[in-house]
Amino acid sequence: MQFGLTEEQQMIVDTTRSFVENELYPHEIEVERTGHLRMDLIKQIQAKAMQAGLYAANMPAEVGGAGLDTLSWLLYEKELGKANYALHWTCVARPSNILLAGTEEQRQKYLYPCIRGEKWDCLAMTEPGAGSDLRGMKASARPDGDDWVLNGTKHFISHADLADFTICFMASGEEDTPRGKKKLITAFFVDKGTPGFTVRDGYRNVSHRGYTNAILEFDNCRIPKSQILGEVHKGFEVANTWLGATRLQVAATCLGRAERALAHAVQYAAERQQFGQQIGKFQGISFKLADMAMELKAAELLTWEAAWKFDQGTVTEADMSMAKLKATEVLAFIADEAIQIHGGMGLMDDLPLERIWRDARVERIWEGTSEIQRHIISRQMLRAFGA
Repeated sequence: MQFGLTEEQQMIVDTTRSFVENELYPHEIEVERTGHLRMDLIKQIQAKAMQAGLYAANMPAEVGGAGLDTLSWLLYEKELGKANYALHWTCVARPSNILLAGTEEQRQKYLYPCIRGEKWDCLAMTEPGAGSDLRGMKASARPDGDDWVLNGTKHFISHADLADFTICFMASGEEDTPRGKKKLITAFFVDKGTPGFTVRDGYRNVSHRGYTNAILEFDNCRIPKSQILGEVHKGFEVANTWLGATRLQVAATCLGRAERALAHAVQYAAERQQFGQQIGKFQGISFKLADMAMELKAAELLTWEAAWKFDQGTVTEADMSMAKLKATEVLAFIADEAIQIHGGMGLMDDLPLERIWRDARVERIWEGTSEIQRHIISRQMLRAFGA
């Protein structure tokens, strides 16, 4: 494993960083204060992102993406992650990798329009009664001739109000296991506007203003079997194959925000004077800065190692869980300490710190809670002893 960046990777970092600072930062205050991302602004930034080669850069080159290796992709994600989430996720969209699992006909209808910026996708798994325990989902799909009929409710579905279609995971049957019956899951493409499919406003969220969530309701929603993604009852296999690196993506964007918060803290500690000297020279502040830098470095190394192992084909679930767990918890720590160093000014929205602090909270919940990540890590350790 090489610890230095290649020339190409450094160019990716520099290009993305410049774009974020020049095209995203100037609009953060508007989105933060209004909680709304204007469509004309989306289109404006989207066009510039395409021109810069940053749009859908997570996709393979053969389908129109940048064809980045995992580490290069995460370096790109880290830089984007420094900005307001709604701005970077919507205007510099990265279509879900799960779209690559579709047939060529499905790619023509869903994947390629997303890469061209003509459509947006969303994923629907979580339900009011099924979060971490997805096998407990109640939303169902049953065959009816050449169609499938969908019923149930999904919630916390990110940017579903903007999305043109959803990839929805539904309970489609049951299987017997040593621990009793478990749900079989099938993934479906459902287009917005399909009769029986309703998108409702979701909840007001303390994190990621402008990045909305929605409630999806299915009431005898009938779709053709051609809308199945993957195979019947194989929804988890599709998700595990194509969504495996999502936790690394979360880790990378957290690293970006943590680095931005730390930079503000260091600058303030160097410039702010109290009792006749820079506050950074007081042990109470200098030790904070040292701990923040050390923890950020540890989170980075875990994430970059997991990215490297992903491309080597040796990454484990525990590797990715460690990266996600460490990066999300380090972000929370650094955001809190950065505000403490700034004092009252850190809580004012003139600076991005209070936003970073608020946004950090959701990262330890979505894409698998911190408790779930610890379960995955410890489970792998115990399996070595047959437990």
